[in-house]
Amino acid sequence: MKRNSALFITKAAVIAALYFALSMLSNAVGLCSGVIQCRISEALTILPAFLVEAIPGLAIGCLLTNIITSATIWDIIFGTGATLIGAIGTYLIGRLVRERALSSSVNMKSGRGILRIVVLTAMFALPPIVSNAIIIPPVLKFALGVPDAFWFIFVTVTAGEVIACGIFGGILLAALLGNPYTRGLLRNGGEVKAEVVTAEAQR
Repeated sequence: MKRNSALFITKAAVIAALYFALSMLSNAVGLCSGVIQCRISEALTILPAFLVEAIPGLAIGCLLTNIITSATIWDIIFGTGATLIGAIGTYLIGRLVRERALSSSVNMKSGRGILRIVVLTAMFALPPIVSNAIIIPPVLKFALGVPDAFWFIFVTVTAGEVIACGIFGGILLAALLGNPYTRGLLRNGGEVKAEVVTAEAQR
C-alpha cells in the first residue's frame, strides 16, 4: 500500500513538473502573450486517458503555473478547476477505449494509422477543450474585465485549446503509441516491466 501510494505521488509529481516546465517555456517564447494563447503543456492533457495520476498532476502543475506567473485569484481558481474537470473527463473517456487504443502500434505512414490518431486525439482532447471554452471566457470577460466582445474571447480561448490539446496533444499521442517502449509503459500504468515492453515490441 505504501509503495503504491509513493508511486502514485511520484508519477503525479513528475507530470506536474513537466506541465510547469512546459508552461514556463510557453511563456518564455511568447505563446501565452498573443491574441490566441496556448500552453505547450496542454498537450499533456491526453495523459489522463492512460494514467490516473495525471489528474492531480495536471491540476497541480496548472495551479503552480498560475501562481508563479502572477495570475489573479480568478485565474488560479477557475483555470485550475477547468484543467481538473478536463482531466477527469479525459480519464473517463480513456477508461472506455484505453485497451483498444493500446492494442497495437500506430503506423503514421498509413492512412489508417493517421485516422486512428485523429479520432483518439479528438476523444481525449475534447474534455479539456470544452471545459476551458465554457469556464475561461466568462472569467476573462466578467471577472477580469477584458474589453473584447464575449464571442471573440470564446473563439480565441477555444482556438488556443484546440491548438494545444488537439494539435500538440495529437503529436504527443502519436509519439507515445507509435513507440513500443512508451506504449508498454502506458499499458502498465507508467511502470517499467521488461516483459511488457518486450511484448509490445513484438506486436
